[in-house]
Amino acid sequence: MVPVDLTHVEHLQKALQTAADLAKHYGSPVTYVGVTPETPSPVAHNPSEYAQKLEAFAQDQASKHGHEASSKAYTSTDPAIDINDTLLKAVHETRADLVVMQSHIPNVTDYIWPSHGGSVASHSDVSVFLVR
Repeated sequence: MVPVDLTHVEHLQKALQTAADLAKHYGSPVTYVGVTPETPSPVAHNPSEYAQKLEAFAQDQASKHGHEASSKAYTSTDPAIDINDTLLKAVHETRADLVVMQSHIPNVTDYIWPSHGGSVASHSDVSVFLVR
């Protein structure tokens, strides 16, 4: 499972490449997961349009890297607050056995608010591969 923020795909390249490499090496499918608000966002006018864009992204990754891919979109009233819980829910619903996530270089705010990757890794019962 690879969490994807379609607003910032350009910052996810290392995690996307790592997930693709692992998928090809082990012959495993990849599920790209995204969380969108129920209201219009910079990415989509509504959750249905977001789900279509996420699926198109997944199929583009599959075509580009040569692995099997699917997508699962989640809606949230406030993704900034709910994203960690939603990703943990997605781990179970997708029956993922590995999560590959992009992470940032730690900074002072991480002492106050843990990163999404750190939070998912701390609370998940599957392996989480954080890529910087």
